[in-house]
Amino acid sequence: MPDDFTLEPAEALAARNPIRQLGESNEYRAARQRLLVREYELRRQIESIAAERRGLPAGAVVTKDYRFDGEDGEVSLADLFGGHDAVFVYSYMFGPQRKNPCPMCTGLMNALALRVPAIRENLGIAFVARSPLLRLVEAKRELGMPDLPVYSDVSGDYTRDWVHPEDADIPGANVFRKDGDLIRHFYSSEMTESDPGQDPRDPPEFDPLWHVLDISPAGRRSDWYPSLNWAGRR
Repeated sequence: MPDDFTLEPAEALAARNPIRQLGESNEYRAARQRLLVREYELRRQIESIAAERRGLPAGAVVTKDYRFDGEDGEVSLADLFGGHDAVFVYSYMFGPQRKNPCPMCTGLMNALALRVPAIRENLGIAFVARSPLLRLVEAKRELGMPDLPVYSDVSGDYTRDWVHPEDADIPGANVFRKDGDLIRHFYSSEMTESDPGQDPRDPPEFDPLWHVLDISPAGRRSDWYPSLNWAGRR
């Protein structure tokens, strides 16, 4: 959003809302208008946080030559950029000790799988796990994501440095950027605690599943999680 814009109060935007739902009550409309104000404010807050994120100072220089096993052979972190100046690396929960990949991670990957070409028009993208490459490839094909770019962190060096120092089987999203001949860390979520009554979640929320559930009457049910029974199967 340009800095020279003067924003109208959210209340003024909501007041011009012409939409009315068939058969709605006065009580519903009044409550919906109050909620609309909050939604305008939320949209602006999301934009403001995104701008603040983009303005972070230069991150740490990546000093190690991380190597990954890919379907076309061994690659470096620099190779994952795909010719862009930034790369999104999502570490998902599918370590050697797991029989199957994490359903939550898989749901996110499935949601992004068809958007990889669009993402690659803007930055590199890679999905990294600790299991051997063959397991990663077999799982993604079984789950209906044959073109998803998966890589194995065979040594665990990347995972220990950028996801968990003890090589724990946990998810982690990192963004790196090029700075001349250097690679620098740009961003990762650092929210390690949840509010009371909430499961762990990070902003921004990458999986659209949760956005849809959030606008449903029941919201995010505490007794339900995604499973591999539906993820990507055709």
